Amino acid sequence: MDKFVIGGGRKLYGSVRAQSAKNSVLPLLAASILTENTVVIRETPPITDVASMAEILRGLGAEVRFCGEDVVIDSAHAANHSIPSSLTRELRSSVFMLGSLLSRFHRAACAYPGGCDIGLRPIDLHLNALKRLGVKIRERDGFIACECETLRGNEIVLDFPSVGATENILLAAVKAEGTTVLYGAAKEPEIVDLQNFLNAMGARVQGAGTDVIGIEGVKCLRGVEYTPVKDRIEAGSFLIACAICGGEIEVSGVDGKSLGLLLHKLRENGCKIHTKNDKIKITSGGRLKCNRRIETMPYPGFPTDLQAQVTALNAGASGDSLIVENLFETRYKYVPELIKMGADIEVRGRNAFVRGVGKLHGATVSCGDLRGGAALILAALGAEGVSEVLDLSHVDRGYAGFERKLAALGADIRRVRI
Repeated sequence: MDKFVIGGGRKLYGSVRAQSAKNSVLPLLAASILTENTVVIRETPPITDVASMAEILRGLGAEVRFCGEDVVIDSAHAANHSIPSSLTRELRSSVFMLGSLLSRFHRAACAYPGGCDIGLRPIDLHLNALKRLGVKIRERDGFIACECETLRGNEIVLDFPSVGATENILLAAVKAEGTTVLYGAAKEPEIVDLQNFLNAMGARVQGAGTDVIGIEGVKCLRGVEYTPVKDRIEAGSFLIACAICGGEIEVSGVDGKSLGLLLHKLRENGCKIHTKNDKIKITSGGRLKCNRRIETMPYPGFPTDLQAQVTALNAGASGDSLIVENLFETRYKYVPELIKMGADIEVRGRNAFVRGVGKLHGATVSCGDLRGGAALILAALGAEGVSEVLDLSHVDRGYAGFERKLAALGADIRRVRI
């Protein structure tokens, strides 16, 4: 087990390039089982969620090799359609395998997916959509068994623009007979990336990035070499770190449009932002004003995956802020840890009332989930004194070499084996 020891108060300077997006790489890995040909996913971050997905693919009979930053998947001899429950329960993204396995084998079985404890995240949208494609589903004792004779295209309407359900529908419908039209689709850049990946394999998908996606089924898909989009959430985390600490950094690899609302909020805090092509530069004096209100919404609204980080920012700023979390009902579990650092935050249901204290102080805190853990690290970087951040396994699920990249920007942070 590791911990971070962080000395707060150092300003950040320099440049950093965002890693490939965790929320894109995982569905691309799931999609690799759709073909018997070799798939190469380039520039894949060495995060534990990728390692877990690789183990799931191996459990299905695929050969998975890590070659430097690339992952090579050969699923020609994959024959298993059941995902081991031990892996399903630690990785939420294992649910994407349902659509892929149904496309490949016309059957799939898995336990209910796990991941971070940030709310119920029911998969009813996934299962109801699969039923529209002709899938028969049995649920019993925490397990889901799906089978069909043939997947048939259909019209599907999502009551909520779920990213996971949208991606699962694409994976299931891509080889279905006929055409599928999905209404109410999620619009995230990672959805566009999955469409581009599938089309490079020979699929016929159009409309990703809008709320209507059309999928014309094809009989087979070919292998592909593909580089995923960069991680806007990691990029946003670095920008918030600089805002909290003060200084000037440039984050490359991410289009500023994908972080439009975050950049607007950082300007409200008093930061200067400049964007050009895939580069975002932020300058911060470190003395910030609170945002009056931040409300998470589906893309292009404010990302729920950056809510904890901006709450940490506002906790150490001046003024009052209201944070509204609309997507996950228990995503404030990190708040008691921020309070240990001197934060003044009151949580009522989906609302967090933040009274900025101007400066947090060092403390020993524990990560309870991926993004909450990132928030505690950023808070510690800007706090007075030394902090210890425990339970890094959550952070390692989504951030590769987080401490190394922050240290290269001038942060006083080191990983220590406990």
